[in-house]
Amino acid sequence: VNMPKTRWTFCKKCGKHQPHKGKRHYDRKQSGCGGQTKLIFRKKAKTTKKIVLRLECVEPNCRSNRMLAIKRCKHFELGGNKKRKGQVIQF
Repeated sequence: VNMPKTRWTFCKKCGKHQPHKGKRHYDRKQSGCGGQTKLIFRKKAKTTKKIVLRLECVEPNCRSNRMLAIKRCKHFELGGNKKRKGQVIQF
């Protein structure tokens, strides 16, 4: 899945739709000191995780955050190149 880095969505603090920046919640939690933050479960049934985006309001004096869960996928890309239909592959 390839998703844009920003999306227009409702901000509770501003009370209107604003552009929000997406950041992976797990990356944020893992960063810094403290080692592994979420436990590593070994008896796995699923092959994919549900992707959770941490949306941050782009408004400079708001900056409120909220989580948005999207569906399961094997590959997730934030702000990658868009696929074009009928594009010629160049080497």
